[in-house]
Parts: sequence; C-alpha cells; structure tokens
Amino acid sequence: MKTLLVSVVGLAVVSNLTAADAPAAKGKARAPRAPNPAMAKIEDVPGLPRVLLIGDSISIGYTLPVRELLKGKANVHRIPTNGGPTTNGLAHLTEWLGDSRWDVIHFNWGLHDLKYIQEDASKRADPKAPGSHVQVPLADYEKNLTTLVGQLKKTGAKLIWCNTTPVPEGSDGRILGDEKKYNEAAARVMTAAGVPTDDLCAHANSKLKDVQLPANVHYSPDGYKYLAEKVASDIEKALPKK
Repeated sequence: MKTLLVSVVGLAVVSNLTAADAPAAKGKARAPRAPNPAMAKIEDVPGLPRVLLIGDSISIGYTLPVRELLKGKANVHRIPTNGGPTTNGLAHLTEWLGDSRWDVIHFNWGLHDLKYIQEDASKRADPKAPGSHVQVPLADYEKNLTTLVGQLKKTGAKLIWCNTTPVPEGSDGRILGDEKKYNEAAARVMTAAGVPTDDLCAHANSKLKDVQLPANVHYSPDGYKYLAEKVASDIEKALPKK
C-alpha cells in the first residue's frame, strides 16, 4: 500500500513538473496548476531531527518519497519554491533558512544555471540561436556556490551537496552533458569547504534509460522514487546519532 501511495503521489508531482516545462499553446493562457503537495508545510514530530531540502524541480520530484522513506526518523522540510539558479539562491537563501534550527541541509543548484536563455530568463532558448547564453556562466556559478556554502555553514547544520543530474540529448534549452563541467566546478567548491557530495548524477546514470523521461531532465514517478532512495540514504547517514 505504501509503494502504491508513493507512486500515485509521484505521478501527480511529475505531471505538475512536466506541465511546467510544456509551452502554452500560442494565444492561449495556461490554466492555473493545482498546488504541488511537495510544497505543503509540515508539522514537526517532536524529538526528530530537522532536515531542509534545497533544489529545483528535480528536488521537488523526490521530496515526497524522501519524506516517506524518512518517516519516523526525521522531519523533512523543503524550500517552498523551485530553487532555480544560484543567483536565485543568493537572493533568497536567508529567507529560506528563516530562524529555524536545521540538523541537515541537502542542497543543489545547477540545471537552471546551465540552462540557455535570451532576454526573458523565465523561458528556455535554443542553445544554437543567436543571442542565446547560459543563465549563469561557469565561473559565476563556482563563485556563487562558494558564497552560498559560506552562508549555509553558518547554520551549524550538517551539509550535503547534491550534484546535478544528467542532461539528456534533446533536452529543451540545455546541452547534452553540460552537467559534467558544472559538477566539476561544484566539486572544487565542496572539496575546499569540506562538504560531502551526494552523487545523485552517478546514481541516476546507472539506470537513466529506465527512470528519466525522453529528451527531458525530469523523471518518471518510479524515477523520482529511485532518486529518493539515494537522497534519503545519504541524509539518514548524516542525522544526529541518538
């Protein structure tokens, strides 16, 4: 019954995520989407460690199954939005952290940094089109991550960096394999800061054809559950010992 529940909820989540990627029909306004259940506030169970997930739509997709896997072990919160690029993190991290005490923070930025845009940053652009450029250049990404990690370390929480999952062939607004160079830049930052990495990229790659949507950076409901298993495992290892 638990597996069925996670799969059904996962289907709702991935439908919400992929709908966000689909352009609205020309001349037609996009209908309002139902609130994503992954964004719902949770009530803490007294006595359990507090975990914060920071990330983009990939993290939104694995939030609910991670919560289920860590039920009774941790209170798993997430930021109430898509984390977007590192520039968005710099603008909102203080707000996301709030005044709460966090035991573990699992965080990622990357897929939006390497996304190609033109003037309107909210829309993906063809990387080959004139005027297209990545949203956050690699050097700026590394600099921004360094600043963000410095801010996160001040919380006193155990930090876990989650590297960026694969960009497949044909993914709209992104180039196959660009996550590799962004992950290399992030690895330099995390090594210098002493922050361990959840290698979700390698975990996804080991079953990519089975779990990722065709020509899309997002995942099937079972794919998000598969990612959640790795995320929950790394978080559980970092939880305070009783």
